[in-house]
Amino acid sequence: MIEWLTAFLLLAGSIFMLIAALGVLRMPDLLTRMHATTKAGVLGAGLTMVAVALHFGTEPVIAKAVAVIAFLILTAPVAAHAIGRAGHFVGVPLWENTRVDELQGRYNEETHTLASSDRGGTADSDRPAR
Repeated sequence: MIEWLTAFLLLAGSIFMLIAALGVLRMPDLLTRMHATTKAGVLGAGLTMVAVALHFGTEPVIAKAVAVIAFLILTAPVAAHAIGRAGHFVGVPLWENTRVDELQGRYNEETHTLASSDRGGTADSDRPAR
């Protein structure tokens, strides 16, 4: 039974990683490509790691698989955010059907800070240095 579950998880993980790869090829701009790769890629890699943990079933392998999954879940959104923000600041064009650009007109190129939103938040330059 474990072999069938492992095979299913490996197949599902492979399909999600294929979807992530197709998202890189088919999506129109940087932000949507990152969305596809972050969501489907992390899910695919996570399912693959669960399959590895089930197949081997030893404590060291399970601990390493859990650590890899936690690392992916914690770092992928942060990396995607940083890459997307950097892409916006250097002028990577958005898809022509993009309706809202939340960052347009809010980035100060001299101080490299964002202006506050209309919702009453504070600007990066108003926050105390750490």
